[in-house]
Amino acid sequence: MRKETQNQQDIFFNKTDIDSVFTAQVNNRRNVSQTSTIERIAKLKKIENWIIENKQAIREAIYKDFRKPAVDVDLTEIFTALSEIRHAIKHLKKWVKPKHVKRTMALITTRSWIQYEPRGVVLIIAPWNYPFNLIVTPLLSAIAAGDCVILKPSELAAHTSNLISNMVEELFSENEVAVFEGEKDVAIELLKKPFDHIFFTGNAAVGKKVMQAASKNLSSITLELGGKSPVVIDETAYIADAAQKIVWGKFMNCGQTCLGPDYLLVNESVLPELISKLKYYTKKFYGTENSDWQTCPDYARIIDNNHFQRLARVLNETIQAGAKIEIGGDLNEDEKYISPTVLIDVKPESAIMEEEIFGPILPIMTYTKIDDAINTIRGKPKPLALYIFSKNQRNIDRVLAETSSGGVCINDTVIHFSQSNLPFGGVNDSGTGRTHGFFGFKTFSNEKAVVKHNRFSLLKLMYPPYTKRVRMIVDFVVKYF
Repeated sequence: MRKETQNQQDIFFNKTDIDSVFTAQVNNRRNVSQTSTIERIAKLKKIENWIIENKQAIREAIYKDFRKPAVDVDLTEIFTALSEIRHAIKHLKKWVKPKHVKRTMALITTRSWIQYEPRGVVLIIAPWNYPFNLIVTPLLSAIAAGDCVILKPSELAAHTSNLISNMVEELFSENEVAVFEGEKDVAIELLKKPFDHIFFTGNAAVGKKVMQAASKNLSSITLELGGKSPVVIDETAYIADAAQKIVWGKFMNCGQTCLGPDYLLVNESVLPELISKLKYYTKKFYGTENSDWQTCPDYARIIDNNHFQRLARVLNETIQAGAKIEIGGDLNEDEKYISPTVLIDVKPESAIMEEEIFGPILPIMTYTKIDDAINTIRGKPKPLALYIFSKNQRNIDRVLAETSSGGVCINDTVIHFSQSNLPFGGVNDSGTGRTHGFFGFKTFSNEKAVVKHNRFSLLKLMYPPYTKRVRMIVDFVVKYF
């Protein structure tokens, strides 16, 4: 929904446009819901081919938004989306089949199954940090399920938003898939509509507003949020391996990853070695000197000035509270550049420990006993992800059993996002609902319970009138069935 001017392309919306498109999709949802598996797979293949043919355009759009390196785009945007599409194409015929369930003794003469049906018309609101992957992945799940879809890309990643709009216009009619670009007033207007499902990826504060808006129409909802994902490093960990994986997982995308490592809980006995290895791998990845990092082509930028100012403020307040910079600490507001930064002597009550960082700043706190690390994690809202580096199976088991999070990686970071056979999502403050693979298909489907009976039914023996004989049968069923 765009209008050309002589000097620039203005993104705007018109309430009438939203009303018209939403009504068109409501009127068309029955036709889309009745599409065969073959037809849905054909649509997924169209998206797959478009991505392959437009890889360079995707790289360029995301680079223009926040200087994300082309290889990072290939790995975390293009490959991840293609992997999910190919997984869905391979398994969709199996997913859509009714899932028969076992008989119960009480209904021994029946047959029962779960039948998946499309939800109808769904809304997907995407974030800016992975602006292609995090809109295409839920879109393909909705298409696999047989839904009509309205997409709202993030206005902060304007070039990628425009690319998404062009892709959808090329591949779909707007009564099946449509895109509305623009500021938050577009999302506010869309959320007034009685969608059959709303899928939102973003921060918890906005997620609460989305949930509140959805409640007015009793729309079901999936919230993919974030939180402070901790990393536990015990005294038995392979420190060099842990440091390498932490530097990669934390600083890719300039730290703007919802499931990236947010803070470290390190056994005090291995802190000196860990700091040494973090320095080594930061220099290996981005350059030998701090000054090299700013010109490194493999390092992205903060998305906008508001986020830059927030991060600068939090960093400054944390240092004033006593934290020390071990790595980095350089800022350039004109370029929205913050160097890879590692802090030690961070106090639990410091500014940087109050909310998700969402930037390339890594605070480290130490612990003596594993109980202390577990208690620190349990004292905060449940995170989207939790990471533990350890060779001690007892410590691993305790962290798994005594903490709650959306997902866990043992001896690695962030890679569970790419496992299409696992559900991805958060808990409470970090989200609700699951996506990826079959779990994404289920999110955009209604699991309809079906029971089939025939003329012969043992239940008839318990119909009124409730004679002494019926009472005896009921007593028997209650006792033994």
